[in-house]
Amino acid sequence: MQTIRQKILEILLQTPGITQEALDGVLALQRSQGISLAEALVKKGLIDEKALMLLLVRELNIPSIDLQHFHIDERMKDLVPERLARQYRLVPVSLFGESMTVALCDPFNVFAVDDLRDITGKKIDVVMAQPSQIKDALDTLYGSLKQGTVAEISKNIDVNDFEIITGEKDNTPDAESGEEAPVIRMVNLIIKEALRQRASDIHMEPTEEAMRVRYRIDGVLVEVLEIPKENQSAVIVRLKIMAKIDITQTQTPQDGRFRMRLPGKEVDFRVSILPTSHGAKVVMRVLDRSKLSVGLDHLGFSPLSIRLIDEAIVKPFGMVLVTGPTGSGKSTTLYSIINKLNTVDKNIITIEDPVEYLIEGLTQIEANADIGLTFAAGLKSILRQSPDIVMVGEIRDNETADIAIKASLTGQLVFSTLHTNDSAGALTRLIDMGVEPFLVASSLVMVCAQRLARKVCPHCKEEIDIPKEALRRLEGKIDPRTKFYEGKGCERCRHTGYHGRFGMTEILVMDDTIREMLLQGKSSDDIKEYAREANGMKLLWDDALARLAEGQTTVAEVFRIASEE
Repeated sequence: MQTIRQKILEILLQTPGITQEALDGVLALQRSQGISLAEALVKKGLIDEKALMLLLVRELNIPSIDLQHFHIDERMKDLVPERLARQYRLVPVSLFGESMTVALCDPFNVFAVDDLRDITGKKIDVVMAQPSQIKDALDTLYGSLKQGTVAEISKNIDVNDFEIITGEKDNTPDAESGEEAPVIRMVNLIIKEALRQRASDIHMEPTEEAMRVRYRIDGVLVEVLEIPKENQSAVIVRLKIMAKIDITQTQTPQDGRFRMRLPGKEVDFRVSILPTSHGAKVVMRVLDRSKLSVGLDHLGFSPLSIRLIDEAIVKPFGMVLVTGPTGSGKSTTLYSIINKLNTVDKNIITIEDPVEYLIEGLTQIEANADIGLTFAAGLKSILRQSPDIVMVGEIRDNETADIAIKASLTGQLVFSTLHTNDSAGALTRLIDMGVEPFLVASSLVMVCAQRLARKVCPHCKEEIDIPKEALRRLEGKIDPRTKFYEGKGCERCRHTGYHGRFGMTEILVMDDTIREMLLQGKSSDDIKEYAREANGMKLLWDDALARLAEGQTTVAEVFRIASEE
């Protein structure tokens, strides 16, 4: 069956002056910039906003609205979080009983209405509006993101709030003279606000008209600011100077880092700069070393998980693996463990790509394949340095896996990460890489699979009745007397209902039976079933349900993070 998207493209192709080549260019623009089809069509000039909206209204049988002549009740912004409204570019127009009407400009986004229905609990009725009217309505309802000048935005920011303490002396001209001062204040403002809002990353993305600034907070990107286009280059140069990156090079990706001293602590920032069609895109990873010394319990691990990890890391040799998808907190867990083991009588060496946290007392090596310093080559050299503990950033290939495992059998305690969905899958993944089963069986001590889940905001937490469908899925798996909670949204959580994250784990501890099963070629499912039935291993799903019963997270977050077994 032909989709609406295909139908729209077909209709446009029949329009005089629009060729297949032009439509291919639209699709290429959509993919490269991550924008909607509607936005790409307008940007390429194939159709204007009004004509496109009329075409979509006709083909989709969705009514349209002129937001310029419509007054939106201020109370609507309390029902729909600003983050969601800006992410999906939709405006809550009216509420009548249990039905909410929203205006949107991208009918191809199938997630917008579903997410809005889940968050509000209302029946959603959709009307179409032009993108420019949506943007103006969002700014009116939630507050403008319009730019102003950098000098206006940053005039009240103290340029001396931070001290750069990494690298050579900062040669930027004096902050109180010349045109540089507002830009320096602006960069300080962006960094200071990111730390205040607990952001893990700062994204600065150039667009055709401005430079958009977004923070990743609890795993979700939130738009916070737009920098005027004319100041984009100055901001990039300032960041390059801070990170000791060559300011004359603009055509290739660049990486750097800097450290800032704040009251009571020091924070590292890893900077990645990528050239795009509208200028350089910057992503800064915020690396707060103070979080590594607080212990696994402060990372949100359960007492059982902490006990199993503590028992594994005191072994004199062997391999400990942490698995999970990108962004699941594997590196933070490993660093926290290494930090705990970092004593004066231990020789600890790491090889990473890249080095994230710089920790005193460790020997840290950054892998660089361009000069032949791969994980495997670096690991061979490390083993000649008489280490007690080795951390390998990631096992990516057979050679690295083989050397790491053999190192763990010859007296070293080896830590590393692997991309698998569960703990038992790590065993078979190593064998699939070509490592002999008897080596895997002999070397592995423990595998910890983990995910990061968002916590219910404690400031706006309230008891709720969950939907019948969710209750049916949980039947028999959770105490029927369990109380369920959600955050209704407040200023402290930016109206998301979540504040902070915690680690959910699935820990597989090796024993003689599991080693025998590996030698017999048993599947990861067989190993998981044995570990759960005989050893009492708690799956990610079990840990998620336990946290739900404790009121730490929501039903939606449990279903998002963990799958039912």
